[in-house]
Amino acid sequence: MERTTRNGDFATRLIAWHGGHGRHDLPWQNTRDPYRIWLSEIMLQQTQVDTVIPYYARFLARFPDVVSLAAAPVDDVLALWSGLGYYARARNLHKAAQAVVARHGGGFPRSAAEIAELPGIGRSTAAAIAAFAFDERAAILDGNVKRVLCRVFGIDGFPGERAVEQRLWALAEELLPHTGIGTYIQAQMDLGATLCTRGKPACGRCPMADICVALREERVAELPAARPKKAMPQRHAQVAVIVADGTVLLERRPPTGIWGGLLTLPEIPGDSSDPAGWVAARYGLRPGEAKALPVLNHVFTHFRLEITPLLLEVDGHGRMAADADHRWLALDSLADAGLPTPVRRILAELAGSGGDLLSPRGAG
Repeated sequence: MERTTRNGDFATRLIAWHGGHGRHDLPWQNTRDPYRIWLSEIMLQQTQVDTVIPYYARFLARFPDVVSLAAAPVDDVLALWSGLGYYARARNLHKAAQAVVARHGGGFPRSAAEIAELPGIGRSTAAAIAAFAFDERAAILDGNVKRVLCRVFGIDGFPGERAVEQRLWALAEELLPHTGIGTYIQAQMDLGATLCTRGKPACGRCPMADICVALREERVAELPAARPKKAMPQRHAQVAVIVADGTVLLERRPPTGIWGGLLTLPEIPGDSSDPAGWVAARYGLRPGEAKALPVLNHVFTHFRLEITPLLLEVDGHGRMAADADHRWLALDSLADAGLPTPVRRILAELAGSGGDLLSPRGAG
């Protein structure tokens, strides 16, 4: 079959398939509200639908529109995002909401080009919002779509490489239908999420089976090509779990970088051989002897982190009062705090120990 014929078939087949087999009842579907569509698209980046659904509901209950999100403290936004990961998404969501209010009077921009100018919104996400909310004829290229196109049209190479990605963008734009754009965009996402999956694709039920290059050439497992392998770096960190009177001292991370803007446990410098002395010198507190808690391993996108928590009990808060960068948080009030998952796990285990990990009278 000629390439042009396949291209003409692609959208028609996809839209027809979606009518009977696509997803139609997700919480963010059946709406033209760009705020809700935008929120779902950001949450769904590198996160499964089942994980997103409860976060989406809680977020909308707290911030029902872009104006309420823009007016909220960023701490509240991060707290609701806690556990969802990739926290730069939450910080950019807040910045983008403020930009919509400041630049557009609270009305969401209507074109993909304007939407892409907002913080944290790339070309593909902007196109999806514009297509679903405003019927703009714009191509998307998320992970699901890349996988579908690579297999159906036999695109070689790792999709993250610039030349391969440019080829996929050109193809995605070439395939766009002139009508039914919202349904077509959703169908692309659904096909990749439900049939043309990374592992165990259901090729026998795929509407593209008879035109799929990967299936015909028995290369489904090979396409799209995997990211070139690199050794995953291993890093190590010691953190101070400074506890006084049922509270723990937390430190706010810088606004950018790993866990940006979240509350975390203070990191003890790697060259420090005396954690208790470091805490005394830095915070003016009088800790007892450091007690090692269970080591925790956490995997980021580009490295693994081995975290060694050291419990240091102090007798009262001393001169270490809370400020913009530090907070004493009650161990029984963790649920509403913006904490990275590893920190939440460490503190939840400490709080759940029933006091077994703590000395009867605090510092020794």
